[in-house]
Amino acid sequence: MTLNAAKLRIAVLFGGRSGEHEVSLMSARSVLSVLDQEKYDVIEIGITHEGAWLTGKNVLSAFEQGNTEGLVPAGIFPDPSKPGLYVFGPESQVREVIPVDVYFPVIHGTYGEDGSIQGLFEMAGAAYVGAGITGSSVGMDKGVFKSVMIACHIPVVESITVLRSRIEKDMEQIIGQAEALGPYPLFIKPANLGSSVGVTKCRTRSDAAEGLQEAARFDRRILIERGISNPREIEVSIIGNDQPQASIPGEIIPGADFYSYDAKYISDNSRLCIPAELSEKQVKDIQKYAIQAFKAIDCCGMARVDFLLDQQSGEIFLNEINTIPGFTKISMYPKLWNASGMSYQELVDRLIELAVERKNENSRTTHHFRSDL
Repeated sequence: MTLNAAKLRIAVLFGGRSGEHEVSLMSARSVLSVLDQEKYDVIEIGITHEGAWLTGKNVLSAFEQGNTEGLVPAGIFPDPSKPGLYVFGPESQVREVIPVDVYFPVIHGTYGEDGSIQGLFEMAGAAYVGAGITGSSVGMDKGVFKSVMIACHIPVVESITVLRSRIEKDMEQIIGQAEALGPYPLFIKPANLGSSVGVTKCRTRSDAAEGLQEAARFDRRILIERGISNPREIEVSIIGNDQPQASIPGEIIPGADFYSYDAKYISDNSRLCIPAELSEKQVKDIQKYAIQAFKAIDCCGMARVDFLLDQQSGEIFLNEINTIPGFTKISMYPKLWNASGMSYQELVDRLIELAVERKNENSRTTHHFRSDL
């Protein structure tokens, strides 16, 4: 693969060691479809459920078909003096080193959205799309994120975060703490996962016990939230680095009891209402809170910020932030920007520009210190 000096070489990463592995493949399919071949040389890097990095021809198709035999191992070094993608041959010998200008991780959830891979890119001195270590890790952990929002006086629904080890030792005590949040329904979620994987809406104590066990399959930290009766689910997209911008808000009208994994990716009963039917003040408040949250966790590049609107009281609650939101062409993040005047292809181009911009800004930082004392 010869680098064309007139083009940027973009490495798109997908899959990963996550319960959202399959969602990542769907997002990657959409991103790859709009990367302009006149502007970019594109490399596909698939990461298996076990964490192996593979590259070669038609990597995404191989992952979708579950047959990766024709692919070859690859990886990057956390050493900035050894840039690029290293492709390995038999007996782990380096077969080729491919220069990469920007890495584009489309890996949702664990090890892709939680600061793990971002830390690798930072150590390697590489440009990459999306949030950095802090924004990724704080945005990923729903419990920590809520604590930051409370400190910043941004309204969130009451919740507690518990450890899997405590659930295993004293389920009844944990359920009692959960019930103190308010009447059923309660929502129980893995703290560090998205796409509604492992999320349960609990209407009874029995539901709560099952929900805690389900969430504990996916994480050692479990979030329990007070439920809101019949809330509206409002989402807004953010783009930018130091000066982020918010899209118009949209509304999710779930085809199920709540916006579950099936409602998002399998059933076609859910509807998206863009723009959401909101008052001018509600739109401004939601956009304001979204940008405040984005800045508060030092996010950059992109995010989708999700809200709950209590239809009885009119209260707005910031629910969570997604630093690598769903990127299929029917996902809310690109659809909100399309409705705000930015096409999917323009969006992807802008995210790559922001990655280069942030890399250039980070390059101004001095990493050497000499004391004259």
